[in-house]
Amino acid sequence: MDVVSDFLKITQASETRISEIDMNNIPFGRVFSDHMLVAHCINGEWQQAEIKPYAPLNLTPANSALNYGQSVFEGMKAHKSPEGRPVLFRARENWLRINYSAHRMAMPPIPEEIFMEGIRELVKLDSNWLPNPDQGALYLRPLYFAADEYIGVKASDNYTFVVFTCPVGPYYSEPVNLLVNKDYIRAAIGGTGAAKAAGNYASAMLPDKMAKANGYHNVMWLDARHGEYVEECGTMNIFFVIDGEVVTPRLTGTILPGITRNSCIQLMEANGYKVTARQVSVYELQQAYREGKLEECFGTGTAATVSHVAKIGFGGEEWVLPAVSERKIGPWLYNALMDYRLGAVEDTFGWVELL
Repeated sequence: MDVVSDFLKITQASETRISEIDMNNIPFGRVFSDHMLVAHCINGEWQQAEIKPYAPLNLTPANSALNYGQSVFEGMKAHKSPEGRPVLFRARENWLRINYSAHRMAMPPIPEEIFMEGIRELVKLDSNWLPNPDQGALYLRPLYFAADEYIGVKASDNYTFVVFTCPVGPYYSEPVNLLVNKDYIRAAIGGTGAAKAAGNYASAMLPDKMAKANGYHNVMWLDARHGEYVEECGTMNIFFVIDGEVVTPRLTGTILPGITRNSCIQLMEANGYKVTARQVSVYELQQAYREGKLEECFGTGTAATVSHVAKIGFGGEEWVLPAVSERKIGPWLYNALMDYRLGAVEDTFGWVELL
């Protein structure tokens, strides 16, 4: 056992399972690496965190997160640089966002040193699990949940923070089809839409399942108040190119403030593209498509990176968008973003950290 600091110790696995993995054929989110980071907050006091061998957690059926959903998470990736070093992309933004989510769910903040230093050491320890750039990335899942053994309805006194990792290939292996849903909502003003709360995803499962049964990959959500304005998809923020202008729904408190979304906006603006964050009516999109002005649609997210949308279903219509080979902005944006994630270009934004 190695004590790295007052807030972190490391217990290494006795063996690695990496030889069992075909890095050229990695299923997303089903193969996990050798170690995980675990930290406990007991009665408001954070204990020393530990990186230890990946293993199941010991939970009571009375666990308050299982009963009442007091749980938040993050999604991050580490990539391999051209020199073979692990690269973290805007990791501190993930720390800020998980604490925003935690605050909304009445959970105490995670100390920066536990989150940041714990993730750095975890990625370095499992760096042999990093796929080559043409194979994928190492996905990181910080998970934070209530740990009381109590079934009374109240904010927990005790919490568990875990980070585990898995090598992944592309989340979407092809351009995606989206179905606009007017029967269900993802989030309402005053709710938890801007937080990365586990319950947000649970409530989206039924509409998502219905969309897949009709040949779509995901749902495009509309706002709760008007049932008209596009918000996001289940796995990514959304962008449209309308008559040469890049448009994305503005953050209203019901949309997850995507770190990849923000990065893409900054990249496009720095390269001369006009990007407008505003309300985007589904009927505006319908009219733009009919007039031949809906030129591109793509989603952004940690898992999705920049994913092209091939088709949008709405009101019995199907809007078939131009082939990816005919698009200008989305393909350029994907390559530009990946150059930063891989540490392959000068980091003019201060986004990346080479480990």
